[in-house]
Amino acid sequence: MTAAGIARLAGVGRAAVSNWRRRHADFPQPVGGTDTSPSFALAEVERWLRGQGKLSEVPLRERVWQQLAGHPAGPVTALLHAGCGLLLVHDRHTDWLRLSAVSDAHLARRLPDALDAVLTPRFGKPRRTRAVRVPATPELLPSVPLLRSAAELAAELGAHKAYEFLLGRHLDANPRQYTLTPQGPADLMAALAGPARSVLDPACGTGALLRAAAGAPGQRLYGQDSAPDLAALTALRLALGSDAPATVRTAAADTLRADAHPDVTADAVLCHPPFNDRNWGHDELSYDARWEYGLPARTESELAWVQHALARLRDGGTAVLLMPPAAASRRSGRRIRADLLRRGALRAVIALPTGAAPPYNLPLHVWVLRRPGPGAPAASDVLLVEAAEATAADGRHPESRHPDPRHTDGRDPRAWPPVQDAVLDAHRRFERHGTLDEIPGFALSVPVLELLDDEVDLAPARRLPPRAAGGGAKELGEVRDRLGETLRLTAELTPPRAAPGAPDTSRWPLTTVGELARAGALVIRTGGITAAAGVPVLTDHDVLTGALPAAPAAPHDDVLPAQGERPVLTEPGDVVVPVSGGAAARVVDEATAGAALGRGLALLRPDPAALDPWFLAGFLRGTANNHQASSYASTSARLDVRRLQLPRLPPERQRGYGERFRALAAFEDALRLAGRLGEQLVRGMYDGLTDGTVAADGPDPAPRQASRAPRAPETPE
Repeated sequence: MTAAGIARLAGVGRAAVSNWRRRHADFPQPVGGTDTSPSFALAEVERWLRGQGKLSEVPLRERVWQQLAGHPAGPVTALLHAGCGLLLVHDRHTDWLRLSAVSDAHLARRLPDALDAVLTPRFGKPRRTRAVRVPATPELLPSVPLLRSAAELAAELGAHKAYEFLLGRHLDANPRQYTLTPQGPADLMAALAGPARSVLDPACGTGALLRAAAGAPGQRLYGQDSAPDLAALTALRLALGSDAPATVRTAAADTLRADAHPDVTADAVLCHPPFNDRNWGHDELSYDARWEYGLPARTESELAWVQHALARLRDGGTAVLLMPPAAASRRSGRRIRADLLRRGALRAVIALPTGAAPPYNLPLHVWVLRRPGPGAPAASDVLLVEAAEATAADGRHPESRHPDPRHTDGRDPRAWPPVQDAVLDAHRRFERHGTLDEIPGFALSVPVLELLDDEVDLAPARRLPPRAAGGGAKELGEVRDRLGETLRLTAELTPPRAAPGAPDTSRWPLTTVGELARAGALVIRTGGITAAAGVPVLTDHDVLTGALPAAPAAPHDDVLPAQGERPVLTEPGDVVVPVSGGAAARVVDEATAGAALGRGLALLRPDPAALDPWFLAGFLRGTANNHQASSYASTSARLDVRRLQLPRLPPERQRGYGERFRALAAFEDALRLAGRLGEQLVRGMYDGLTDGTVAADGPDPAPRQASRAPRAPETPE
């Protein structure tokens, strides 16, 4: 385990672990890693922490994770072995109990036959492209302690949830190693495909799309990925989540060059293909039978995946692909796009909000396609949706939303549910009637003949100009009224003219947050533990901007928090401080209470008899205070909350300062709101005047006095 893992076990920061290594000669010595990132033996660390009174017991989930992360063959191999073992526990629990009652060496010798008896019914007879193979005895021997611990975790949580926990921790620890499809877009794509008894994902990755589509009794799930590890992880993940045997078939091979499912005719194909791949096989696949709509250009790998998906569908089946926006308008692909339209294969193009899925800097598109049946008439219209217009933070449909000054992007969990609901509503209406009346700025159906021009540009933004930012003259009027009220409130809250004070701070006896914590005047907690579904999470961004905490996108029921400990929930009167990002502190009120403390935050819970929370928060925000308590790296700064200082003052003087700090915080909130409303009004007026939703010959503006040169100050007599 690493120093970060030790810090999680003990509930401290990494700096504390570094201090222990320097100050304690008996601290465990590294057993691996590098000089800058050493690794330690879990058992030795656990003994030392318990001996120092810094650890009562390692949570079972954390123990299993540390065994997996520190596996000598690497975490991916450990995940595969753990998944095979959990499948044995799930399918043949009595066999596992009988096998596990022997020594580790004996268990390693007997496991291959037992695993083969489980894997073959699940994934078919062994063959070269099958994703999950039976590990040999020498490979399994180092994994036996992990398998025993994983089985113990499965007894507590269930095999499926135990594996989801381990896989989720691995994905969280390696965010740049995998291109993941977030749950929101995955659920949307599965819903667009509709109920299906057979589903194929030809670029399955970690199985997010197949997992979103799974659930029907007797369903057949097919997956393929060029990375053998990903194909195997997907197979185990789906098998552990399904009680019906022999329904999962995944393979490890290059899909376009070596299709492992050439005979499959699926009801639905879901795919998040690799983007901008120029080595997809253009030269060697020039005469492939899958290119019914034309040979894709070397730069159009995504159109090769589109045609592969259509080739693996039954007549009338639906394919849903996540596509880069360039695929809708690049000139090199216009002939294929035109043929997809003429033959009725392309049914909808949906532009997602920027940040909905990786790469997060692009507004990705979802293409919905249907394999035309013989003799079926070609569709006359295509649905175009600009779903970025559905990202209202208040969660309402774009046709009826009220202006909200808070900024959101596609990754804001508050913004995704209205996106999905609005898209599915428009798509169902289009499917039901074959056409859709325009929803301004959001969706419309376009006749195929209108799209078949020289460009064949399918980008929804080309046909759907965005609505005015304020939503029209009436809604802009409401924004203006709110702005006026906020400006009046801001004027009332403006602090009185500052009176000069005696510089007596040097005479105050000072103390630190760390000293107050040791004296019991406050408790310090750190954030970062994943909360349960539906629990709002307070982030450092919320603290810095004054936003309300948001509930994360609801995960599947079997997704577990990332750690075994409970998340820290805020209470009224708590003071929350970001450990990076500038001088800030926020006092938790009733609106913020009950939220889980997010990563990068420290929570101070003062004893009301000793400390006024507003007094505490105000002095923690001092610029000089933050500078002296911060440490700096080459590109970042980190605040050591324990080093922050504040004066020792009696409660009555604390309350006096606290009232001033509370008033300043209210003034700051009003300024923020006024700025956002003003920006929304200006942006909406520009958009409304340019798109015609706001008349240019409106009421005359109030007369203004001519500008004058500033008058020189009078000289006192």
